[in-house]
Amino acid sequence: MSPDIARKLESLIRDVPDFPKPGIVFKDITTLLRDADGFSQAVGAMAAPWAGVKLTRVVSVESRGFIFGAAIARELGLGMVPVRKPGKLPWRTRSASYSLEYGTDTLEMHEDAVGAGDSVIVVDDLLATGGTAAAAVRLARESGADVVGASFLIELEFLGGRARLADVSRVESLLKYG
Repeated sequence: MSPDIARKLESLIRDVPDFPKPGIVFKDITTLLRDADGFSQAVGAMAAPWAGVKLTRVVSVESRGFIFGAAIARELGLGMVPVRKPGKLPWRTRSASYSLEYGTDTLEMHEDAVGAGDSVIVVDDLLATGGTAAAAVRLARESGADVVGASFLIELEFLGGRARLADVSRVESLLKYG
């Protein structure tokens, strides 16, 4: 991605101080999503590293990850697998719990969404502490898929989330905030 595109995408992301709690600066991507050219450039730049890689599915995480995951899947000619909060998927599921600063959370994926022979990437909008992404990776692997990599629009490097993905051979982030 060119520095000009990176600057444009960064200019389209709004910082919201003290959301969702005091001391946090939230990276609001709705301002990027409403800009057709910016959204298109973000999706293209997120998909580009995976062009030519033998993949079968894009595994994307609720909820903003769906926006990018679906668009990237379409760009690469692949299907998209949703990973959701408990009770949101209608079929039999696998679940993975992970720790947060303030407790635990759980994600679910249909047990037949991916399997042996599938090569997937995990897509989300943000890599922060890495718990959500690591849980999605675990779900895909427990189903038999090969997780080729992970892709994020934004990485908050100061939170160290990449370390929780140390066993993922390739992690791509468009915009990094230290």
